[in-house]
Amino acid sequence: MFVKLPSTDFRGNDQSSHNLVSLDTCKKICLNDCNCKGFSYLQATGDCYPKWSLVGGVTIPYIRRSMYLKYPKTFQVSDSSIPHSQPFGSRYVPNCSAKSEYFTVDFLDQPKNTQSGLKSQYLYLLYGFLLAIFCVEVIFVALGCWFMLRRESKQLTGVWPAEVGYEMITNHFRRYTYKELQRATQKFKDQIGCGASGHVYKGVLKDKRAVAVKRLADINQGGEEFQHELSVIGKIYHMNLVRVWGFCSDGPHRILVLEYVENGSLDKTLFSSTRLLEWSERFKIALGVAKGLAYLHHECLEWVIHCDLKPENILLDDNLQPKISDFGLAKLVNRSGSNKNVSRIHGTRGYIAPEWVSSQPITAKVDVYSFGVVLLELLKGARVSDWASNADEEVEMVFGRVIRMLAENLMLEGGQQLWIADFIDLRLNGQFDSLQARAMFKLAVSCVEEDGRQRPTMENVVRMLLSVA
Repeated sequence: MFVKLPSTDFRGNDQSSHNLVSLDTCKKICLNDCNCKGFSYLQATGDCYPKWSLVGGVTIPYIRRSMYLKYPKTFQVSDSSIPHSQPFGSRYVPNCSAKSEYFTVDFLDQPKNTQSGLKSQYLYLLYGFLLAIFCVEVIFVALGCWFMLRRESKQLTGVWPAEVGYEMITNHFRRYTYKELQRATQKFKDQIGCGASGHVYKGVLKDKRAVAVKRLADINQGGEEFQHELSVIGKIYHMNLVRVWGFCSDGPHRILVLEYVENGSLDKTLFSSTRLLEWSERFKIALGVAKGLAYLHHECLEWVIHCDLKPENILLDDNLQPKISDFGLAKLVNRSGSNKNVSRIHGTRGYIAPEWVSSQPITAKVDVYSFGVVLLELLKGARVSDWASNADEEVEMVFGRVIRMLAENLMLEGGQQLWIADFIDLRLNGQFDSLQARAMFKLAVSCVEEDGRQRPTMENVVRMLLSVA
């Protein structure tokens, strides 16, 4: 049996994840697993997250997902005790009451006398005494650890106070020494990428886990970015976002330890002359990227704007599941919509929204614009910068002309849809889903509207793609 807790989640305790499943299917998955304590379910996208532990639960009114707690059939749960919303960060427990069941055990070989009662009393006293000693020892050990950590933190130089609290956050996010990462990367030997804020190297940790080690190049600039990424990315977990395993801040070094994604970035596959992405793979990538952005924009405790979404920042795992990477340019916006913390940092030409070159406020809609451009590149199989037939033509002029043409074609009625096959990657030889293709064209055109207010939210984008999945 399950009891529903609306707008509630127990983060960091996911046992697994399942996409595009119904609520009944999610319940069956949890019922069939003895270790499952409950599950988090997002109705809009069909995302199911079974939980192995119920620790750190929070109830926040704007959380879209609901928590379903598993309990025995013999329990009686009062639905009236489960509130529909609570203030930010509140915690509550459902009012569960169970009928007690009693049983007796006779010791046939022992005569019943008063001595057994005295023995049980002595045992209770002994257990109580041992428990008290154990509690005192735990307190002394905890105090000893606290004094040691305090002494070490005083010896740290050039480390932000906020970083010390990140040394032991969870079992999947920890602090590494510079020597550890030197050994893991063989002194930063195998470079696999270069981003706006530094170089990325492949490494292998002591537990044989492959990781990507991002070494920030500019100490002054990297320090601010590093502190920002620690405070934001350390709290984020989604299957379509690159996971952060830890960090290093020894002396002047500012390094992030990231999840290693096997197939590299999308641009190396999508624009490759030797590898062809099938239609179903392209649609899956589009849907996964949309889900990742929707999580950043709508489900994080703080709004996160990526600001530089492009194929190079979309990685593909061994199942071609997309994972958005490189949050070095991510900017936070508070819930009131203020953009005071968003500096005028431009992304990559061809993917930046018009707001970057005007005085308009920077919101999550800049990511929606970039997603629209990536969506068109998935359909076309070519970079926007390569669409111009004349080398003298500006990318923006060619792009604007293509968008106007697509908008006019989308208004056509009936069977006049030959333009879709003409625009889609010719390497597919017409092997695509026309309904999905039309929906993706319609989405792309709406995402790249000049006026950011006319663009859809990423939640609406996910909803539209799921409707034709």
